[in-house]
Amino acid sequence: MEVYVLDSNFFIQAHRLHYPLDVAYGFWNKVKQLAEKGKITSIDKVKYELYDKNDELETWCVDNLPEDFFKDTSHVIAEYGQVSAWAISKSNHYLQNALNEFLDANEADAFLVAYALADLNNRIIVTQEISHPARQNKVKIPDACNALSVRYANTIDMFRRLGETF
Repeated sequence: MEVYVLDSNFFIQAHRLHYPLDVAYGFWNKVKQLAEKGKITSIDKVKYELYDKNDELETWCVDNLPEDFFKDTSHVIAEYGQVSAWAISKSNHYLQNALNEFLDANEADAFLVAYALADLNNRIIVTQEISHPARQNKVKIPDACNALSVRYANTIDMFRRLGETF
């Protein structure tokens, strides 16, 4: 079964820009339903990024997402090695700070790609990032996905592919 793996910016941008928790109940109810059905998930590194501000988004996640929503990434170390090898192979393009940030063990981006890479046929990353292969100061998730044949979508594309409305 295909499952959509959500980047932290799915939650953060939705809450801050497009679908505030106090206004867009339909959006957040749909997220909760999809999580309960196992159609969407995320990883432990995203949880750490979301749970570091002690804000209403964190409270919503704690109160509404299933306990097993954020998956452990300790078993995707081999795939993380593949993602790292790709990033390092691009050291003539990306600035060292960009590579350091992307490969930081506490950051979610490379682990999201690794998690999806571990089950290419069933996992699709959902991120609001846009491919920008010429950029040198930031490794974008879509560029890593394109290089490693990992599928990705943005929020609205995910809802369309799932045939969901809110």
